[in-house]
Amino acid sequence: MNTFHKFASLALISSVIVGCSSSPTENETETTPPISQSDRYQEERYELKHDVAPDQPISVEHIEEITPQYEPYSLGGNKNYTVRGQRYQVIKDPTGFKQTGQASWYGKKFHGHLTSNGEVYDMYSMTAAHKELPLPSYVKVTNTDNGKSTIVRVNDRGPFHPGRIIDLSYAAASKLGMLAKGTARVEVEAINPRAWQSASRAIAAPPSSDVSAARAVPTALTSGRFIQVGAYSQAGSANRVARQLSDLYGRPTKVADVERTGQTLYRVLVGPFASVNEMERMIYQLGQSGYPGAHPVDFP
Repeated sequence: MNTFHKFASLALISSVIVGCSSSPTENETETTPPISQSDRYQEERYELKHDVAPDQPISVEHIEEITPQYEPYSLGGNKNYTVRGQRYQVIKDPTGFKQTGQASWYGKKFHGHLTSNGEVYDMYSMTAAHKELPLPSYVKVTNTDNGKSTIVRVNDRGPFHPGRIIDLSYAAASKLGMLAKGTARVEVEAINPRAWQSASRAIAAPPSSDVSAARAVPTALTSGRFIQVGAYSQAGSANRVARQLSDLYGRPTKVADVERTGQTLYRVLVGPFASVNEMERMIYQLGQSGYPGAHPVDFP
């Protein structure tokens, strides 16, 4: 983590920021100056083997999941940088980003120090450090060892330890059940905040009022809760979208026509779904795939 002691001198802070966050221009040549005692101390702070949990840990059960929201990227921490001779390229667009590997966590040692984008690290907040994702970013992290998952806000750089892809705050690590072991095999998936919010609004909204206008459908169709992906004026377009979604997600799709203001529209439906959670995940996936207007409907 690119953190600094809150009592460190201004000169030390400046040297660390320049050394880890800035990127040379095309005409500049990188050099490796001798490591001073102060720089060596900062480098040693990346070694998580010296980190510890809080002296008197508090329960994190009351800490709620954070809600992804659109934020402009920070002025600090988003330039390409070099640490220990390794060059890191900051990802400009994390859309579709997925990564699997080892996760670790950091706690008391860095609590109260600055993160790479200038915020103050709080081990009881749902945050994380990543080497390449833009700051801030929101990601879903799943512990593949036990199936637990949580959402964190990436606002720091690291971990600079071989084989590790993300450093989680103490609270996030607790949510994933990995405090005792210290590390866990995880999957990291970038979240599009706008698509996430669109999906959340759709789940909270009441069923579409146009359902009552739907024509009767064959008895072979299963009753229950469905997701309406879109409504098309041409049956061919609706059938094409339905086939594409069925192939993409491996879920049943249906096309149902409805009369509206004297015009026949063909609705593409996905489902049925057994639970709200299952439906919410599908709406989010549809939003990521270019269908931000997907919303739940009742279907006979």
